[in-house]
Amino acid sequence: MVDKFSAALGSRLRAARRQRGWSLSDVESVTEGEFKASVVGAYERGERAISVQRLVRLSEFYGMNASDLLPATATSGVSHVIDLDQISSGDGDISERFIAAIHLLRSSNSSREIRAADRVVLSSLLEVESQAVSKDG
Repeated sequence: MVDKFSAALGSRLRAARRQRGWSLSDVESVTEGEFKASVVGAYERGERAISVQRLVRLSEFYGMNASDLLPATATSGVSHVIDLDQISSGDGDISERFIAAIHLLRSSNSSREIRAADRVVLSSLLEVESQAVSKDG
């Protein structure tokens, strides 16, 4: 049985690999066999635990910090909802791409849920106050 953390970490590992445009076989080739395709696949499915040392090493191949691959811990339960009425039509493309990226990285079942930090980044991208793009949900 796969635990929640392993599944979330695996999803983030898969997203990072796909972001590079690599297949599992590509990872094995790029790492010169240091990471076997079958093992990376097991990490991504959450079926096999990855040590911190191996996570750091794999993140180096992906050109990322290992901490960026770790799933977020539970927060206070406060969620934010984007107020789409406050976003101009020209900015819709930016917000849609940003939310799609969040959804991909977190493998969330709902792309509507964002964190407070996401709200800050989105408001910065749109060059508006954070209250203009979201309201407490």
